[in-house]
Formats: sequence, structure tokens, C-alpha cells
Amino acid sequence: MNAVDRNSAVTHYFTIMASAFSGLEQFFGQSDRRFGDKGPPTLHLLPYLDRLRNSFTSWQNRIGFTGQFKIAQAESGFPIFQNVLELENDRAGAATRLSTIPAVSKLREEMADFILRQKEFPAALQQQIAERLYLEQVSAGEIFSPFVLPTTVAVSVNPQSRRPSYLVSWAAFDGVSTLPMIYLATVEDSSENVAKILVTAEGKPNEEVEIPLPVGGLLNPELARTFDDFCARNSAYSLTPATIATNMDRDFPTLHPKSVRRVVLGPLYSTGLTQNSGRVNEILDRVRRPENAWVMTWTVQEVFSKREQPAVKGFFSSTPAIQEFHIETHDLEAARMGVSTYEKHALVPHDAYQALYAAGEIKPIFGNFKVHVISGNQVVSEV
Repeated sequence: MNAVDRNSAVTHYFTIMASAFSGLEQFFGQSDRRFGDKGPPTLHLLPYLDRLRNSFTSWQNRIGFTGQFKIAQAESGFPIFQNVLELENDRAGAATRLSTIPAVSKLREEMADFILRQKEFPAALQQQIAERLYLEQVSAGEIFSPFVLPTTVAVSVNPQSRRPSYLVSWAAFDGVSTLPMIYLATVEDSSENVAKILVTAEGKPNEEVEIPLPVGGLLNPELARTFDDFCARNSAYSLTPATIATNMDRDFPTLHPKSVRRVVLGPLYSTGLTQNSGRVNEILDRVRRPENAWVMTWTVQEVFSKREQPAVKGFFSSTPAIQEFHIETHDLEAARMGVSTYEKHALVPHDAYQALYAAGEIKPIFGNFKVHVISGNQVVSEV
């Protein structure tokens, strides 16, 4: 592939990803949309989509002075993990590096002077400008790091158990599968110190306590740092949601995970860019407008507690409350994933959907997927 073709492919990839994120934001950003019938609002995913947008903007700027960028063409269609690590490393050293690069206005003055004197294009100065803009973007914007620390996004009280209940979110970019993942966990807290503050004698939320949501970390300050460390160790794609929930239940005697959801974004399928599904890409080749020749998929996995074995307090020993998580063994896919339930989704531009429909491939390709079609500024679901 020559330089012109490579540059064209890179531009095409970033255009497609921008369209995909725009469609995902339209879908998840609907105020009445929830995970399942009674799950949390999908709005909680939007901050992570913003992080992904910032990462892609940063990568696009970075290419301007490094010329290097790779995606997992045969797997996820997302950037390889090395790109994610480089963003994180550059963010850590951005302030130091910025102090050695002149301001953009100064560099542009030097460019103009160079062109007038040398009658040539100052490629080195152009690269410095690109690096300056990249470092400013990385240091200012929140990017999708290899691990994004937990945040408490909602607080309530379970009227039956009279425990505070937190909705906690965090995220990770898995290095093996090259897939971004967002976690949403509903966790009850039986710690006495927290219950005294957040729950009234009647077992209701204490309205005198104002909580400025979202709160960085787990709301319980005594467990927040340990919970951060736990999530960092237990967010790999290779771990099933059931394993993560069971480990959390075991490691924190006073935390009771009632539900753990994982939203796995990807794979992306796109003609001319990915090689992860030959049949899909073959049909996408027929789409009239290349910027609409893609399919973005995602999977929502959930494991929930079907009952809690109460704590046993004995004279010589005691046993904390233990959750019994439901695994849907009648569904082989659910059993393999280690979940109570799961949903597969596909976001498709209208042109691409028409091409797949004309080829009679909608059912063979999207047999167990919920399909959402982008048409203009709307996302039409359950086509």
C-alpha cells in the first residue's frame, strides 16, 4: 500500500469511527432507554463514549508527527493495545514535553518565515505543531485508558435489606481482545458507618445528606482504594461476569454485588479496513457510499444474584452473607459467557442495511442480534 492509499485508509477509518460513535451516542443517549426492563439508564455509558472520542481525536493528531497507527484488522477492528498504552504514557509526560515545544502561534510564524526564505514546505515545523496539538489534547481531554477508575453514579436504599445501594461504573481496554469494555455494578453496602449516614431509622434514604453525583470511586471511603485495586485486577475480558461478581462477593464481606453488567464494544466490521468477517465485508463492498459501509456490534452481559445466604454469627466463628448468582445453563452461549442473561446488538447505517437485506443476509448474519439502523439523525431499533 503506497503512502496515498495508506493516508486515505487512515482518514476513512477515523471517519467511520466518528460515525459509529455518533450513532452509539444517539442510541444510548435516549433518556428513557434502560438495560433490560428495570436496569440502569444507558445514559451512564456516555462519559465512556466521550473518552473513546477523545482517544480517537488524539490518535489522529499523533499520526501527524509519528506516522504510526495500527488496528486489529482480523479481530476487533479497534486500535491495537500498544496505541492505548502510548496515549496513557504520553499523557503522563505531556506537561514536561509541552514545556520544550514553542506555542502553536510561534511555530506558525516560523513556518511562514521559512516558506518565504527557503521556498520550501517546513515539514519539521509542521510535525512540531502536530505534536503540540496532540499533547494539548491528551493532557486536557479524558481518554479511554487501559483502566478507567470506578465512579459511583447513583445511590439508593434497598427497602427490604435497608442497605445503601450503589451503582458503580468503571472501564477497561482489554489488551488481548483489543475491545473496550464498560462495567456497571449494583452493589449493596452493609458497613455500619455508611448506613448510619445514608439510611434513616425508617429504612429510607437520608435526604439531609447531599451526594454530588457522580462521585469518584466507591462511595464508602474506607473501601474506595481497595475497590479500585480490585476492579483493576478483575476487569479482563477473559474473566466472566460471574467470576468477577463472585470474587467481589468473596473479597468484600460488607459489599454485596446484586448485579454486574459488562458492555463489550465491538467488533467493528468495515469494507477495506477489517478482515474479521469475510462474508459481511464482501456484502459491504456493494454499499454505494464507503463511509456507510460498516457494522458496529456490542454485547451486554449480566450476572445477577438470585438469592442471598444470610450471614451467620457464631460464638467461635462467623460467615458473611453470600450471593447465589444465577447462570442460565439452558442457554449454551449464556453458560459459556458465565452470565444470567445477555444481548447482542448491531448498529448499521441505512445504506449498509439495504445492501445486506438485498443479499438476503439479514437473518444469517444477525440471527440473534438486535439490529439498530442509523437513518439520518435517527436510530431505528428492532428492524
